[in-house]
Amino acid sequence: MLAYSLKRLGVALLVALTVSLITFSMIYISGDPALAIAGEGARQQDVENIRRFYGFDRPIYVQYLDWLWSALHGDLGRSYNLRQPVADVIFQRLPTTMLLGACAITFALVLAIPLGVLAAVKPNSIFDRVSLTLAVIGQAMPSFWFALTLILWFGVYWRLLPITGQDSWWNFVMPSIALGYYVTPAVMRLTRAGMLEVLSSDYIRTARAKGLKPMRVLFKHALRNAIIPVVALAAVQFGFMLGGSIVIETIFQINGLGYLAWESIQRKDLPMMQAIVLVLSIIYVLITFLADMLNAFLDPRIRVA
Repeated sequence: MLAYSLKRLGVALLVALTVSLITFSMIYISGDPALAIAGEGARQQDVENIRRFYGFDRPIYVQYLDWLWSALHGDLGRSYNLRQPVADVIFQRLPTTMLLGACAITFALVLAIPLGVLAAVKPNSIFDRVSLTLAVIGQAMPSFWFALTLILWFGVYWRLLPITGQDSWWNFVMPSIALGYYVTPAVMRLTRAGMLEVLSSDYIRTARAKGLKPMRVLFKHALRNAIIPVVALAAVQFGFMLGGSIVIETIFQINGLGYLAWESIQRKDLPMMQAIVLVLSIIYVLITFLADMLNAFLDPRIRVA
């Protein structure tokens, strides 16, 4: 287990280093950063002064190493618009986005795994066909359209839930459903496929022949093996949720990292955009690493291989 953990940790660190390089390159992909700070119509002398002030006239590799060293010490620069340290602003908004993502993935798993298990237990039944139909609809339906539909019915017509804000947990109900429902079809289909494969295996037939209770066979023997790829998928989808929350947070006016990213794009705040991408990418790498560790714990064949 230790050798497997060290190997996966090394891969995670290499991915994180690659992400940092790509993230640093963002500031130049969008054009001349000095010109972006100075604004349109600025004099050339002002642009040159800004370039020297922020160190954009130095070699790129020197800028990258300085930026990486500062990032490792928690210094992600200062916002051009807010005039505050980027790290302080991000870590003020990060808990909100993490809470939204956790609620959304919980909703998706609680809904998708039971549906997938039931669809596998009764394949080709009406329940199975209805579940697959819901999966197709969920994958085809844009999250922003679903979010607006929830607002229209639950917020405007029926007045059951608040539309905007983050004052209480009720404010996170509709955003979590809108963000999590898009993930539900993939988790449900993978759970169904995994359960169908496991239920037809020899050791399941042996367990049934020994007279074990059906529920014990289903949940202790079958679901434990079928859930392994679901764990990896859930980790990947959770990372996508954090990055894709920009649409949901903007619609519901939730002051998380997604809404902050939208504001930064609107204001062309390059250090803030750069830092948000870096932080979310590192979180994504960390989550996938933890998912690998959990899969290795659930299935010893992974770490032995």
